[in-house]
Amino acid sequence: MQTIKDKVLLITGGTGSFGTAVLNRFLHTDHFKEIRIFSRDEKKQDDMRNFYKNDKIKYYIGDVRNLHSLELATRGVDYVFHAAALKQVPSCEFFPMEAVKTNVEGTQNIIRAAASNGVKKVICLSTDKAAYPINAMGISKAMMEKVAIAEARNLKDTVVCLTRYGNVMASRGSVIPLFLSQIQNGESITVTDPNMSRFFMSLEDAVDLVLFAFENANPGDLFVNKAPAGTIENLAKALIEITGKEVPVKVIGTRHGEKLYETLCTREEMIKAEDMGNFYRVPADNRDLNYAKYFSEGEEDVSAIEDYHSHNTERLDVEGMKELLLNLDYIKENLNS
Repeated sequence: MQTIKDKVLLITGGTGSFGTAVLNRFLHTDHFKEIRIFSRDEKKQDDMRNFYKNDKIKYYIGDVRNLHSLELATRGVDYVFHAAALKQVPSCEFFPMEAVKTNVEGTQNIIRAAASNGVKKVICLSTDKAAYPINAMGISKAMMEKVAIAEARNLKDTVVCLTRYGNVMASRGSVIPLFLSQIQNGESITVTDPNMSRFFMSLEDAVDLVLFAFENANPGDLFVNKAPAGTIENLAKALIEITGKEVPVKVIGTRHGEKLYETLCTREEMIKAEDMGNFYRVPADNRDLNYAKYFSEGEEDVSAIEDYHSHNTERLDVEGMKELLLNLDYIKENLNS
């Protein structure tokens, strides 16, 4: 980010956990002279306005489903972090077309609005649920990735790229605040499947991933963070030991639309992924519509490559999970409250 100074940044879904983390990272630097928060939630924007009281932050009410509101919000913008999405698995299962409208059509809208206004770079946030998706949220995010890559192929002056990450620890709606609330209220911790594993990363890790993509992306690139993983059972045990409160763990069974483990990179992606230290870069497939390349010519190496998933990566034990948790501001604040 050394070359960035006095630019304008737009964050869609800017009142969410990620948007707030980005805002905190850049608010008191000279990288951006203006940070625009775009969201449909008037109440959250008002809360943010009263909390920060900073003229550097500009607020835009709108919905990514509405191209006109995005065209207005992207005027004069240099960079976009696109975080607006429907993210809850159950709600997307019951209302899949709502997920399509926000996650798929909304992404196309922000990219096209950004391109029409000369935005230099758009970073779109995705999720591990987009790899081999089994639920509506993951399917909509997988289509979001395809839309972003397709749009990237046809743009000359605006670079579009993607980041894909696992569970962001202690983000709004995630399992850690739920488990902590249950412990503090003396209730049973409700675990779906003790052996269920997930990737874990902090909000700061999520911001670092986006910034790495920001500095290193070619059009259509997908970036993945090499995050540690752990089981839900070890997460529950770690939280119990950290709080020092004894509560039972109740196994309630796998919910509709949930996997035993998540995949961050499919083997089809791993075959072409570039190892960049703490990250993988998966370049876009920029072949044209020459069908022989898709159907007549194969890749033998794909059969020998494994997916990068939460059952075969670095697995945290209870002590490792405790160490990760104790670095979170959310945990520190709640233990001291």
